[in-house]
Amino acid sequence: MSTITTSGSDLDEPDLYRSGRLKRARARRSRFAAYAAGAALLAAVVLLSDWETIQRSYLDGERAREMFPDIVTIAARNTVVYTVFSFAFGVVLGLIAALLRLSNIRVYRWAAAVYIEVFRGLPALLTILFIGLITPIALDFRYPEILGVPTGGIAALSLVAGAYLAETIRAGIEAVPKGQVEAARSLGMTNGEAMRFVVVPQAFRIVIPPLTNELVLLIKDTSLLAILGTTDVTRELTQFGRAKAGDFNGTSLVVAGALYLVITIPLTRLVAVLERRFKAAR
Repeated sequence: MSTITTSGSDLDEPDLYRSGRLKRARARRSRFAAYAAGAALLAAVVLLSDWETIQRSYLDGERAREMFPDIVTIAARNTVVYTVFSFAFGVVLGLIAALLRLSNIRVYRWAAAVYIEVFRGLPALLTILFIGLITPIALDFRYPEILGVPTGGIAALSLVAGAYLAETIRAGIEAVPKGQVEAARSLGMTNGEAMRFVVVPQAFRIVIPPLTNELVLLIKDTSLLAILGTTDVTRELTQFGRAKAGDFNGTSLVVAGALYLVITIPLTRLVAVLERRFKAAR
């Protein structure tokens, strides 16, 4: 007399239905437990915190009001200036380094590789100190200004951003189908013309999301320029907030952080939108 064994895959439909229902019930219980634990933790924080001390130390309305409008017209403006020019120069340096990295000439490839590896490997703070502070003192010169801010920090951030953007742009160039180049050459374009008019525009369209993400990171990296000790009219957000926190009150830093979020959150949402559109286009 033979016996017939059934595997889990041979369960009849009622058994499968019950199994799925049990799994969903366990998942609901797990979510409920997580929500309950989170609510309990939040309630404990609310009940046990000294809100008067927190308000006085981090949310002092009078101190916050004293920071306006200078924190917007000076600090936030300078942060935007540092970011825009560093990003613009970084894109130019990154494009040049990416093209050299893809060159058929070995010396060009090596030079681009050295630049990329050095400035990607060094801490950004070290680069800012070396380029923005030590170099002008050692060589006895002064950086010019752009829109009222010194360009030493911009030069340092541009070198760092260019090294990172070079790899992003190179990946975008390599992602352009080879058939695009062949089609351009069949129309009589030279290699340089095909790269300039066909490949590079398509590559930038591909790398728009990571470029925008790098812009967000660069906004936050401008806080490192506080190490350069700029003047009252050239301070960016972090240094402005730090200067106003003279007696170790955190309100000024909270306000500065809020302005960073006002700048960066729309950009991060833009990155998400661009990524979705790029995936849909592909």
